Amino acid sequence: QVQLVESGGGLVQTGGSLTLSCAASGRTFSTYAMGWFRQAPGKEREFVAATIKSGSSTYYADSVKGRFTMSRDNDKNTVYLQMNNLQPADTAVYYCNSASKLHSLVVMATEELGQWGQGTQVTVSS
Repeated sequence: QVQLVESGGGLVQTGGSLTLSCAASGRTFSTYAMGWFRQAPGKEREFVAATIKSGSSTYYADSVKGRFTMSRDNDKNTVYLQMNNLQPADTAVYYCNSASKLHSLVVMATEELGQWGQGTQVTVSS
């Protein structure tokens, strides 16, 4: 199991940028696909982006495609989410998670995901 700690959230104006980080513990980090998710107030948690074990391929939700970029550094056991042109609809708590397969992250196969971290709050003001 990989334990995760998200950071980098904050308050930003519409059109601004933030970079989130997710630090993972354990020496098996590079054997997991990793994903970012978010949960807005009153809404269910939703998929944002995911990358394969090597980081060479990444999949994005349509709502963030072209604005968000996910990357990973296996030497630092960390994944990142660069968020540009932020909109009020992006306001949410952002989480990362791991799975053995990319598909499990994309479809949010709960039984195949790892343990959730505490998340990091992103608030976009209009």
